Amino acid sequence: MKFRYLILLVAVLAMSCGPKKGIVTKKKRSSTNETVVVKDRKEEVKTTDTNSAVVKENKAPSSVEVYIDLYAEISKNKMRTHKIPASITLAQGILESGVGKGRLAVKANNHFGIKCHGWTGAKIYHDDDRSQECFRKYPKAEMSYEDHSEFLTGRKRYAGLFELKPDDYKGWAKGLRAAGYATDRKYPDKLISLIERYELHKYDDEVLNGTTTKSTRKSTTIIEGTKKDAPKKHLVTKGDTLYSLSRLYKTTVEAIKAENNLKSNDLTIGQELIISN
Repeated sequence: MKFRYLILLVAVLAMSCGPKKGIVTKKKRSSTNETVVVKDRKEEVKTTDTNSAVVKENKAPSSVEVYIDLYAEISKNKMRTHKIPASITLAQGILESGVGKGRLAVKANNHFGIKCHGWTGAKIYHDDDRSQECFRKYPKAEMSYEDHSEFLTGRKRYAGLFELKPDDYKGWAKGLRAAGYATDRKYPDKLISLIERYELHKYDDEVLNGTTTKSTRKSTTIIEGTKKDAPKKHLVTKGDTLYSLSRLYKTTVEAIKAENNLKSNDLTIGQELIISN
């Protein structure tokens, strides 16, 4: 009997002293993959891993930004010569021309919706306040900008605007509507919204303070050649003469005339000239 208990005790002790099964702990692998999106006006940058390559997706500029790049310089020039805020000129151009895509802008280079009003040049007819009204037609868009400046400076009803501070774009926006430039009651708000959204007032500051803002496009007035000895192109603006251009580009009147096959010394606003070095 004692022998049986002894065998049982030995068996229990053997089982209790056997190898214990280890505890396996599984650690969940944390992912380092994160997506970070950084956006600005020009591009969108995405990174999918701390060790992965950076992928850049270029975002094309909007039609408004393209329009601003094209006509900012000429608007600044009009501010210098006619004292009209560049921000106002640009905002009106954007609004009146439908960002250069409206029928008057496309078919007639008329970016400001200026009607004939005794105009003796080319004309186009377009439905506006009334059916088939007469609007001015220009060979080049730049000539529309020049005529817009002449239109505002040459009429007494806009005279009060030129008594405002040169950077008072809000006063100009409200004054244009009050003087009868537009019948839309929200016209001033639309101009102000465009100016502030796209920071067009910075062009007023550039003219007043003599600073410049980096542009993605070349000036529409003076376009430099891509090579050192390549000819330049000059867009004629108010006040340009062959003599003044010869002094500006360090050449001669005869050289400019020969390069452009000019028969006389007369120049036309908006005319493009080739200037050889």
